[in-house]
Order: sequence, then C-alpha cells, then structure tokens
Amino acid sequence: MVAFVHDVAMAVIAVFVAVVFRFGTFDYLEERGLFSGAILPFTAAAAISLILLRNYRTSWRHVSTADLVTIVQTATLAVLIYLPLSFVTTRLSEIPRTFVVIAWVLFIVLMSGSRVAYRLFHERGLLFMRRSMQPGQVPVLLVGGGNNAEIFLRSLDDKSEFYAVGVLDDLASGNLLRGVPVLGRIDEAEKVIESFGDDDNRPRKLVVVERTLPTEVLEQLVALVARLGLTIARIPDLSQLRPGTEDKPELQPISVEDLLGRPQIVLDPAPVMGLIAGKRVLITGAGGSIGSEIVRQVCSIGPAALCLVDSSELNLYTIDGEVARDWPQFERVARVIDVRHRPGIGACMTGFKPDIVFHAAALKHVPIVEANPAEGIWTNAIGSRNVADAAVATGCRTMVLISTDKAVNPTNVMGASKRCAESYVQALALAQSVRPNATRFVAVRFGNVLGSTGSVVPLFERQLKAGGPLTVTHADIERFFMTIREAVQLVLQASALGTQDVSAQGKVFVLDMGQPVKIVDLARQMIRLAGLRPEIDVAVQFTGLRPGEKLYEELFHYGEQIAATAIPRVNVASPRTAGLRQLTETLSRLQLVCEAGNAAEAIAIVKSLVPEFRHAGAAPQPVAVLEPVTI
Repeated sequence: MVAFVHDVAMAVIAVFVAVVFRFGTFDYLEERGLFSGAILPFTAAAAISLILLRNYRTSWRHVSTADLVTIVQTATLAVLIYLPLSFVTTRLSEIPRTFVVIAWVLFIVLMSGSRVAYRLFHERGLLFMRRSMQPGQVPVLLVGGGNNAEIFLRSLDDKSEFYAVGVLDDLASGNLLRGVPVLGRIDEAEKVIESFGDDDNRPRKLVVVERTLPTEVLEQLVALVARLGLTIARIPDLSQLRPGTEDKPELQPISVEDLLGRPQIVLDPAPVMGLIAGKRVLITGAGGSIGSEIVRQVCSIGPAALCLVDSSELNLYTIDGEVARDWPQFERVARVIDVRHRPGIGACMTGFKPDIVFHAAALKHVPIVEANPAEGIWTNAIGSRNVADAAVATGCRTMVLISTDKAVNPTNVMGASKRCAESYVQALALAQSVRPNATRFVAVRFGNVLGSTGSVVPLFERQLKAGGPLTVTHADIERFFMTIREAVQLVLQASALGTQDVSAQGKVFVLDMGQPVKIVDLARQMIRLAGLRPEIDVAVQFTGLRPGEKLYEELFHYGEQIAATAIPRVNVASPRTAGLRQLTETLSRLQLVCEAGNAAEAIAIVKSLVPEFRHAGAAPQPVAVLEPVTI
C-alpha cells in the first residue's frame, strides 16, 4: 500500500510539474479549470492503471529492466484512460497535447527514478563505495565475466557466505564489474592469486561462472587450486538465481562430468514423446543404475502405466517408492522377477500387456561374472532371450536391449554373454521383419556410465574417504565414459528411431562415447577435486589387470558396417548374427548347461556363438562354430 500511495503521489507531482513546464505558472490551474480537467482525471487514471497492472507489487530492492518496461506500460495506460476521462469533463478544450506528453514522461521518470535510487542506496551505489568484506565471509575469485558474473555478484550482500575480491576475464581486464575489479585473464590465475600475498582478502575459492569454459582450462584450474591449497566450485544454472527474488547462490562442486569435455547437445523431444507418451512401459532391472534413470525419464514424459521388474527386492522397493512419491498419478506395478525365470517373465508381460519393454537387467561386473560364468551367461544371454520371446508372445510394439561395448571382440564372459543377447535380438528382429505389426527390436550399445553401481567413480570416492590409495589396474587402461542421464536420453532417442525406421530392424545402435579416458588420469583428477595432491596426499596404486579385462574397449566389430543416423551421437551398425533356428536350439542347450552349473561347457557354447570371444579362463572344447548369416 505504501508503494501504491507513492506511485499515485508521483502521478500528482507529474501533472503539477507538467503544468509548470507547459504554462510557466500554477495560475492556469484555477483560471482554466485544469484542477478538475487535468489533475483529478490523470490521478484517477494513474490509480486505475496501477491497480490493473499491479506495478506496485514488484520488489524495489531487485528492480530490473523488466520492471522499467512495466512502468512505461503503466504510464501509457494511464494516459489512454485519462484522455476519455478528460474529454468527458472538459472536451479537452483547455488542455494542450504537449501537456499530456510531458505528464507521461514525468510519471515514468518519477516512478522509475525512485525505484532505482532505492536499489542503489541498498547496494551503496549512491555512496559510490563498495562493501568491505564482513567477518566470516569467504573471499572468492570469479573465473569468467559477462552475464553470469553479473547475476552472481548481484546476489551477494553483507549476509552472503562469499565476498568477491576480483574477476578473471579474457575480454575485460582492467575494468570494473559491479565495482569488483577484473584483475587479469583466466590464464593468469596463479599470478593474480599470488599477488594478494598473505592479505586477508587472498582468495580461498575459485568460482567458475563461465559455463562454456574449455575442459583443458578447467583441468588446469583444478590442478592449480590443489597446488595452492584453494577450493573450486561452479555457479549453478541461471534458472536457480532468479532476478527479483531473495534466492542465494548455492555453488556446486566441480564434478568428474565437468572434466569429460562432452559438449551438450539439444535433442528433439518429439520422437521420444511419440514413443512413450500414453503407452504401457515395462522396465527390467528397474532398480539398477541405468534402469532407474530410464524409469525417471519415462515418467517425466508421461506413460499410461509402468511395470517395474527387478530381481532385487531392495532396489525394487527404492525405485517404486521414488515413483510413488514423485509421479503418483501413474498406474504402476512392481514385480520381483528374475529374467532367467521364463514362466515368471512371461506371465508378467501377459498380465501387464506392455507397449514398450526396456530390458536393462543384467549381471555387468566383469570380475564377478568371471568368477560365476554360468550365472552371468544364464542372466545375460538366456534372460534376454526370455524377455524377447515374451515381448513377441504378448504383441509388444517395441523391445529395447541395453548392451555394452564389452560385447565387441569380448575377452570376458560378461561381454560375450551380452553379444549372445545382441545376436538373438538381431536374429529375432530379422525373422519378424516380414510380419506386419511385428515387434520391433532395438539394441543399443554404449560404454561405461559415470556413477553407476560397481563403476570406478564410486570406488574412487570410497577409497578417497578412506584416505587412499586409489587403485588402478594398469597405467595404460582406457575406457569410454558417459553420464547416466545422457546415455538414457540417447537410448530413448535411438529407441524412437528404431521403432519408426523399418530399415533399422536387426541393427545395433551405438552411442558416440567421445574420446576414451585413461583411468589413471581420472583417478588423479578426482584426487584434485577433493582438494588433495596426487602422489603426495593420496597415492595411486597399480594392481594389475583383472581376469577378462582389456586395456582398450571398442564400440564396433570390424565386420559391422557403420552409418550415421539423424540423431547426433547415435550411429548404427549392420546386423551380424546367425540364423534364428540355430540360435534358438543352441541357447536352449546353453540354458540346460547353465542350470546344471557346468561353467566350462557353458563358456564353450558361448564361444561357438561368439567366434571372436577370446577367453583365457576356460579350456577349449571341440564345438561347432555357427556360420553368421550374410545380410
């Protein structure tokens, strides 16, 4: 109400001053009846305009250009209301047109000027002085300038945790940014920090506000802060710092994902919406790392119903509770089923009748599967066959197999068993391709995902908490890495394309994983991110390659023809499989061997299905090699 009364008073002042500007005296107010013909109507019009546009409800402390636009709209509407009011009272006979223009300009100047002055006063801009650092505040040095730095600095005040002592910007060295000096270029960070000496204002944290900072520069800054004993963080997304609110910045730590150097791409959501929205979706391995992220992204699109399948009661309980909490509107069922149990998975699909199946259930930890080969083959190869057959039997529209780069020229049982799953899905897809409305099969192959259960990043995090050392199997070992969220986004995109494109039947979609990362470099980066020094504070220890482990992973087999797709970072490989009848007979025999726990014979049968499989742990046995079908 105070703001409303103030703005109405500004309208009165604007009219009086406009009279003086136009006539040079106040005598005309009474002489020409301007009090009733100009001042009262304009004041009433301004009050009506303020009420309609609610201009008085905006925060003066955070006034912005958007508020100034609203002020112009308010003044303009006041004039548009005033003119007919004044015409009714005086027919505009005694009111010059220039008087209206002057009153409009003055009303804008008075309303906006008072707001800007109020903000400047609170930011001490009227006193032309910058706040000094308060006790307990952390001195920070910003990396990057521009709009991001402007928003971050605007959010700081006496109560903030941080105090900006300077900015590093390649384009504005020597300038001031909201009173904060730009002390040098980004590559001069060490020189700038050392220039503070032992002063209390010496930066204790670097805040990266430049969202597009090159990965190599970010890596250098991480190494620098570790060497100087500082910490580093990055500004949150601009959406988290909303102008005109009391939001405070909650800085985010630099993560391993930030150092991957994978540029963000914008994907067309329409194909995935068409695939998922309003459909019945079943997800195996729903409680795992990949499966749970598929659940989240599917729920964000809006399926008709959801069936969560997992052999782990705890994992299933966790993801089911998350869906119940965040998406209670969706029909859902949760089933504890092992995909190796053919009748169980068949009955589940018959009852649920899914339109789409995402098959993410698998045993994926290489050393564990090496130690339990029959169990791994039973789950990954036979379990995938059970899910694919059930999808066909229930008339499912699309079945998506989540595969791995370890299926290419495998040296371990896990990779070979996943290659068996790929082969069966490819053979089934080719056999089904001649039938109208047949189930579409999509196999998607990609490498390691950061943060997944059993992956190297959580292992390094646990080892760091324990004080080290960080264990790496070999100095030259490399892996492809991708974030879980990005991997699932591309899986959904590939699934939509594989469903729509008839020519993609039987092909394997392969996600572009970028450049491989040396595990030892990843270990050293994680040490630096923890504010420690590799080999000094925390050691890196080499333990030797584990059974079945390769130095380098591959995404394509030499016999596969590779082609790009319309989706960025998604390629497609030509089918490479045996005939469906041969595969069915061999997998049936493989199931019996796995059920009997005969690991050696199971591995021998897998070798017959995957001729390129080179496994040092099993003795070779004379088995027939199935010839691949030429497509």
